[in-house]
Parts: sequence; structure tokens; C-alpha cells
Amino acid sequence: MSPFRVRKPRKPAGDSPEDPAPEVERPSADDKAARLLAQRPHFRRELEQKLSRSGYDREEIELALDKLVRLKLLDDEGLAKRFVETVARRKSFGRTRIAQELARRGAPDAARRAALETQSGDDDLERARELARRWLQKGGTDRDRLARQLDRKGFGKNAIFKVLKEMALESPDPEGLAEDDSGAAD
Repeated sequence: MSPFRVRKPRKPAGDSPEDPAPEVERPSADDKAARLLAQRPHFRRELEQKLSRSGYDREEIELALDKLVRLKLLDDEGLAKRFVETVARRKSFGRTRIAQELARRGAPDAARRAALETQSGDDDLERARELARRWLQKGGTDRDRLARQLDRKGFGKNAIFKVLKEMALESPDPEGLAEDDSGAAD
């Protein structure tokens, strides 16, 4: 005989007609949206989608979101600006990728444009340079791979070409083709 007792599984509430499941009261759309905002900032469209999937009707969603805007708890433009600053710094994304991420999250066009105006082409180039430096420190040597990496991160073609050109000027040519070894003077 085993020293362990085998327990019979308990029946969850509501499995039998004599033991109905208790009714769970659904929170209002205001409360649900506020809880979602407490977890992390959301764009209005993100909240609309989440509340809609939770079964709230369109009118109730609009009223709840309008109330959050009035209370200044929902601000698409402010969130877009903070998002750009954070993503540009932490993930080393270029302007194109940042714009794609903002669109994917539901930032309105006007908020995206305003937020991206805070990032200049020089900022983009500097982030591309920093990403290339880190890539080289990790042992990367293939310029084509670096170009693809920079492109995936959303850097513009001009920034990519400038970074690759700077790399070529800084690093010695491994084949010795950069210098004329013939010894002839011009």
C-alpha cells in the first residue's frame, strides 16, 4: 500500500444543477479601461480594441474613453512623444521603425507626426553609429549584415550609407588594397 493518499478531485462550482456558479459582475468600461491604464500606458485605439474584445458596446467604450481624456488619463500625443524617446534610446530604433511601432500600437497620425518631429536626422545617424559600434564590438565584420541590421532597425538609407562609409574609412582594408604597395611615388 502506498503511503500517499489519493484525493478525489473537487467539482468546480456550477457543474451540477443544484450548485450553480455565482454570477460575476463585470466591471464598467471606465473601470476596465482604468485598470488597463494602470498596467501600462495605452493609446486610445488600443483601449477601444481591448474593451471591444471584452464585450463592451461601442457607446459605452466611447463614453469611458472620453471620460479618461477629460481626466487627462488618456493622452495620445504625450504617450507618442514618451514612446519615441524611450524606444529610440532603449531599442536603438530608427525613425522608420519607430513610426511603424507607433502605427502598430494605434497612435493617431497627428500624434505620430508630432512625436517623430522631436527626432532629427542627426539623432537617427547617431543611433545608427552607436548600433554599428556595438555590432563591431560583438565581433561583426560583414558590412552587408550590418546594413541589413540597420535597415531592420528602421534607419534610413542615408544613415546606413554614411555609417558604412565611416566604417570603411576607420578600418584598415583586410586585403591591403587601400594602399598602393608598389612604392612608386606620384
